[in-house]
Amino acid sequence: MYPTLAVAIGGALGSVLRYQLTFLLTREGELLPWATIFINITGSFLIAFLSVLTAADGRFASSTTTRLFLLVGICGGYTTFSSFSLQTFDLLRADAPLRAVLNMVISVGICLAATAAGAVCGSLVSRLGRG
Repeated sequence: MYPTLAVAIGGALGSVLRYQLTFLLTREGELLPWATIFINITGSFLIAFLSVLTAADGRFASSTTTRLFLLVGICGGYTTFSSFSLQTFDLLRADAPLRAVLNMVISVGICLAATAAGAVCGSLVSRLGRG
């Protein structure tokens, strides 16, 4: 029960954060869905960073329930692959295939780079103070 509750609470927090950021960052008539791109990039960094830090050998080794709360709950609720997919589809339907491809390349490419950066940063932080 506790792991499920941890995921539910984390998911609620992540979803509310995503909603608030989307509200703050979205501008009418923007070329690309920049809020979603920003959220997915920062979420990709964060999930890798937290995954490394809270792993059994990480600086802040955490219980399975804590990791579920952070990684599946907060990060899962915060990031939004379904919004990325719908926005890309909408660009295609709006006869903007170049913008759709640009959205895909930026989102996937930079999110993968952010994930790698998060893992590297998490490893560096985990090694701090370990002589």
